[in-house]
Amino acid sequence: MIVTVNGHDTYCYTGGKPFDAAKPTVAFVHGVLNDHSVWILQSRYLAHHGFNVLAVDLPGHCRSAGEAPSTVEQAADFVAALLDAAGVQRAALVGHSWGSLIALEAAARLGERITQLVLVGTAFPMKVSQALLDASQSDPEAAMKMVNVFSRSTLAAPPSALGPGTWVYGASLALGRRVLRSNRDANVFHRGFLACDRYANGEEAIAQIACPVLFVLGAQDQMTPPKAAQGLIARAKAAGKSVQVAQPPVGHHQMTETPDDTLFAIRDFLVR
Repeated sequence: MIVTVNGHDTYCYTGGKPFDAAKPTVAFVHGVLNDHSVWILQSRYLAHHGFNVLAVDLPGHCRSAGEAPSTVEQAADFVAALLDAAGVQRAALVGHSWGSLIALEAAARLGERITQLVLVGTAFPMKVSQALLDASQSDPEAAMKMVNVFSRSTLAAPPSALGPGTWVYGASLALGRRVLRSNRDANVFHRGFLACDRYANGEEAIAQIACPVLFVLGAQDQMTPPKAAQGLIARAKAAGKSVQVAQPPVGHHQMTETPDDTLFAIRDFLVR
């Protein structure tokens, strides 16, 4: 589905179902060098089980036009504009990695409009090593390979992810190359990593949200280790928020490495 947001065409995958703003809505936000497709199992399942789904390509990524966001705050404003443009009054937000910071900041800004918040592979601060920042700009191919090594705990996805025998490492490299090449005006790899590295409002944002929050943290995640999310979890609990934590025994890409467990954690949290 194409939605006009801030004067630009924005692509949202609706899970194979017609968009219906009257249904409970879930908006999915991807991470750096990803697009809507990383949520394929989770978005399709929810769309076929009573939810309205908006799995977005962020601006300047793949099918969405507009300037790629340079900060988490810019991307959070985009999420708010997307909900307005789609006619969605209230929604749950699900974000992965960089997308988790975007979803967190958007939830803090939107208050009661956000019904639930799911942070997958999150951390705060989400610092990026200088070597990786430099490589994302000077040698993106080498940086993509580093990220995929650090992100993966398996080279063979379960059948429910992308199909039996899928080579998740190769598939992720192919997706990263496609996303990077989709924008000839900006290096969305380097820009996204800088946005993660420089975001400073995480603890304030988690205290400001007005909804329950679920953390889905990969036990073997080397990109955003579970210990790097403990500050957010503690701050949320201290602020009286309803907090749940799921910790599948995998790396940073829970959506493909434990697709069913990740889906069911999200589903069970949403239906409550």
